[in-house]
Amino acid sequence: MKFLDEAKVYIRSGDGGAGAVSFRREKFVEFGGPDGGDGGRGGDVWVEAVNGLNTLIDFRFQQHFKAQTGIHGMGRNRTGANGGEVTLKVPVGTQIFEEDNETLITDLTKEGQRFRLAKGGNGGFGNSHFKTATNQAPNWANPGLEGEEKTVWLRLKLIADAGLVGLPNAGKSTFLASVTRARPKIANYPFTTLHPNLGVATIDGREFVLADIPGLIEGAHEGVGIGDRFLGHVERTRVLLHLVSSMEENVGKSYKTVKTELEAYGGGLIDKPVIVALSQIDILDETELKKKAKELEKASGQKPFLISAITGKGMTDVLRALRDVIVEASGTGETALPDRSTPVKEDSDEDDDE
Repeated sequence: MKFLDEAKVYIRSGDGGAGAVSFRREKFVEFGGPDGGDGGRGGDVWVEAVNGLNTLIDFRFQQHFKAQTGIHGMGRNRTGANGGEVTLKVPVGTQIFEEDNETLITDLTKEGQRFRLAKGGNGGFGNSHFKTATNQAPNWANPGLEGEEKTVWLRLKLIADAGLVGLPNAGKSTFLASVTRARPKIANYPFTTLHPNLGVATIDGREFVLADIPGLIEGAHEGVGIGDRFLGHVERTRVLLHLVSSMEENVGKSYKTVKTELEAYGGGLIDKPVIVALSQIDILDETELKKKAKELEKASGQKPFLISAITGKGMTDVLRALRDVIVEASGTGETALPDRSTPVKEDSDEDDDE
């Protein structure tokens, strides 16, 4: 299944049915009169968040959705049937925007949540409604009201508890594959991940959802590389896990590059709690590992976790740290991060950016 997180669709609710102009004509009935029924109401257009979907790919093949028109009224005071409604099934986390792609209509964050995008037109009154003492035989009826039509944008922001960020080849997909049953593409070249992936991690009987997005490089907010268009999928997370690869020559600079892109993107990402981890440590000897861990600690202001998804070293500790932030955020509505900050002695002889 291909991943699609944005789609443009046209919707139109149904017109109301017209009222009927009719008169009673029955044998042996002394008094006749108007008996035209009302028209039926036009169908609505709804959007509903459902479980089991994580992409908007269905809207690539169908972009027009029209509800049914109400049935016209009939004689003998028979009201026309209402038109059938149309429901757009979207993944949980989908936002609906006006045609300008900026004005938010609704944000569907819970399964089963529904919103009416377009209201069907009311049916017209039949001529029986217009009978008065001075006009016993009105020969007119109301037409049904027109439905609403508009073009809207659907934009998906995945619902996850924790998000993985970092440069390309920082080990994010390998981390996701090692702690969940997700099977993202893993290869030794940049931008292996081309779209977000989700997985459910379990630690000490507690489950939480991880989101892996394509790597960021310097200038991503200006469209360099894949850009920052997928950062929206970690906007809803409670905590970010920032992975820095041990293969980077300057881990401090790598950390700052991604942090700068998160700040340039906005969306509150820079204010989220961040857990920093030095990944792929199985390729380093002890001396090199201590050196790079110190560099990363100096750049981030917190003691990084040292992990290897291949050997499993440090994975339990970092998962528990993520869980602790998520659990506290779920219980109090506020995020909290275990205090791993340590005073870092400035080294005037070294420059992290060189």
